[in-house]
Amino acid sequence: MRILVVGAGAIGGYFGGRLLEAGRDVTFLVRTGRAAQLAKTGLVIKSRLGDVHAPNPPMLTEHEIVAPFDLVLLSCKAYDLTSATASFAPAVGPATAILPLLNGMRHLDVLAARFGAGAVLGGQCHISTALDEEGRILHLNESHDLSFGERGGSRTARAESIATALSGAQFDARFSNEILQEMWEKWVFLAAAAGITCLMRATIGDIATAGVDDIATALFDECAAIASAQGFAPRVEFLDRVRAAFVVKSSLLTASMLRDIERGARVEADHILGDLLGRSGAKPGAVSILRIAYAHTKAYEARKARELAVTASP
Repeated sequence: MRILVVGAGAIGGYFGGRLLEAGRDVTFLVRTGRAAQLAKTGLVIKSRLGDVHAPNPPMLTEHEIVAPFDLVLLSCKAYDLTSATASFAPAVGPATAILPLLNGMRHLDVLAARFGAGAVLGGQCHISTALDEEGRILHLNESHDLSFGERGGSRTARAESIATALSGAQFDARFSNEILQEMWEKWVFLAAAAGITCLMRATIGDIATAGVDDIATALFDECAAIASAQGFAPRVEFLDRVRAAFVVKSSLLTASMLRDIERGARVEADHILGDLLGRSGAKPGAVSILRIAYAHTKAYEARKARELAVTASP
């Protein structure tokens, strides 16, 4: 199976690097800057579960794609989805499967509109990674789980083929016949965690210590109610686990969105918070914790845009 990994960043580089380590036919689709960096240093993963160094990882740029791939593994940020989609479009043929690992759900509609619903799988991952200044991929925890499945829930021949290709690498890959349910539950958790930690500028533990963990759980319940209204009611064990996690005073849990805000980077406000809010059915102007959290991140984006405009002005 010929696998195209779109990007060689923190997530795509990790899973693609592990697949390459396992001897799979992997090629990275990269921009010129990352291509130059990889040509100099190779693909490097630093992990407590085992390091990887691929001195000459197979890679190409969008203008070098000459034939379709069997599987496209997509893990870009939501705000880069449009440009990423355009870059790998020449790699998509009639039999190509696209496995996105983005958070939320809106990307499924975007990809289906461009390539057809049948080409797009559901997928998610649980991992914490980052790129350091040298372009190395740092694995920050001990989770490296990836689940995928047909959005209709069936176990097809192509799903079996993909499961075989992903198995045996040094990460936990799993076929799921409930992938949309899993994606919705992850979205609910991420929206609540991102919303409350960005709003409070604090860890879950700090919020609990301040005695306002009820606000965190109220936001979580609001997000869960939206999922339920959309036909994906979170399972009881998931609800119990997250509610318990949101009241732990020693927790250092924050969302990556907060870390992005703290370093002045772009955030996935629309994809994680705004899209969920838009599916709530709330009347325009209705006040909720989710709307306040979303407004907080949009105000941050407005400030960053103003600062960039000032910097760019003569």
